[in-house]
Amino acid sequence: MNEAEPLLALAEQAARMAGGLLLERASEGVERGVASKTSPTDLVSEADVASERAIRELLARERPDDGFLGEEGDSTDAAPGGLTWVVDPLDGTVNFLYGIPQWSVSVAVRDGEGTIAGAVFDPNRDEMFSATRAGPPLLKTASGEQELQGPGHHASAGWAAEATVSAGEDLEHAMVATGFSYEAEVREAQGPVLARLLGQVRDIRRLGSAALDLVWTAAGRFDAYFERSMHEWDVAAGILVCERAGLKVLELPELEHLPWGIVVGRPRLAERLHELVAGR
Repeated sequence: MNEAEPLLALAEQAARMAGGLLLERASEGVERGVASKTSPTDLVSEADVASERAIRELLARERPDDGFLGEEGDSTDAAPGGLTWVVDPLDGTVNFLYGIPQWSVSVAVRDGEGTIAGAVFDPNRDEMFSATRAGPPLLKTASGEQELQGPGHHASAGWAAEATVSAGEDLEHAMVATGFSYEAEVREAQGPVLARLLGQVRDIRRLGSAALDLVWTAAGRFDAYFERSMHEWDVAAGILVCERAGLKVLELPELEHLPWGIVVGRPRLAERLHELVAGR
């Protein structure tokens, strides 16, 4: 067995377990404990903390020498020879709190060369997106699994690949996903970029979970994706899935009031999109 496969199985187990816990909390209604982090609009709930705690405990039992980098708690270093797990226990907290079924759990594991395996679980649709560094990107559902092939090959139950309206590499007909910062001054700087892009593409979607935006692009549900103001736990698993689906990932350089970010899509489309959104 490839050494990445048991790591992927553990990532999927952790993401699915945490997703189940979050679904239970969502069914109980509004979260009682909510606090702000970097800004009044950047929220963390008891659900975020409980999900990360459960994942930490599982990984500590199964991989006690590994390190941990999560969104809600302190990071821990790996022992010599150990790996590091990069976890977003609830990506899309605001959606979760508002009862919008667009949030996910992202679990990745990395070594000194990058991400080895990663999984993004969508509990609301029971969809598991995952990949290893050397294996195919997969969408696993209750009805089976299928390989993700990026825009032009729509992966979803009830859809045929040939039914897609994907633009492929065509910017003018591209459905583009994006996201915005929680910080007001960054959002103000993002406004002109968005206005510049609106007339150049088919349409733009902002749904609220960066991890899902990435894997949905790998699944052909979006043609491209770009966003700034993210952290490693937001994108570690999703970037791996996109790369294994043959998509190009380009970095957006940090500018005044515009933090680091990424652009993802088929090579030519990603490059054209990058030209439009890389500046102010």
